[in-house]
Formats: sequence, structure tokens, C-alpha cells
Amino acid sequence: MITRLGTERRRMSKIVIHNGTIYLCGQVAKDSDAGIKEQTRTMLEKVDELLMQAGSDRKHILSATIYIKEMKYFAEMNEVWDAWVIEGASPARACVEASLARPELLVEISVIAAVI
Repeated sequence: MITRLGTERRRMSKIVIHNGTIYLCGQVAKDSDAGIKEQTRTMLEKVDELLMQAGSDRKHILSATIYIKEMKYFAEMNEVWDAWVIEGASPARACVEASLARPELLVEISVIAAVI
């Protein structure tokens, strides 16, 4: 069975759950006018909220793909990421430089996690 949550937008679901695995759509900052650290922090807050809604938490993240506007932000983004990730529960992760949907966005994340 496939469960889809947050389907208000026809083009995507915020959360898809299948066979004990949670897939989150790409998450961006709550305030896109903020700097990279604040954008990263509020983006990860949204991940926490969606994982809770789906029956999981950051400790159960399997994989994360981070899209960053420019690699010059990499170290600052990682400061926030490193403080957020639970020691001993680091997911597989990739980080790539990418053009994002709006010019003011500096970072986006896509997450796959296990249901608790």
C-alpha cells in the first residue's frame, strides 16, 4: 500500500510512505530571504515536522540529498547540518550544487527515512 500525505498540489505529495519507507519531497527554508545558516536551520525544522507527521524522526533518516546554490555556502550549511544530525545516526548523504526553483533559495533537501 502507498500512503500519500500533503497532496494539495497536484504535481507532488509532501510525504509518500511505502513498505516502511518515507519519502519527503524537497524542502526549502521557511524564510527564503535569510542567509544560508538560517535557511538550513528552518529547512531542517520542516524535515523534523514532516518526519513526525509520517511516524519517524531524524534518527531514522536513511538518505539525504542536499542541493546548494553555490558551494561557497558548503561549510556554513555543514555547521548547521552537523549540529542537527544525531551522533551515530548519520544518513547516507550527497550534496550537489544546483540551480533552485527561486533565485533567493540557497539550499534544498530531499530525504528518505524509515518508519519507526
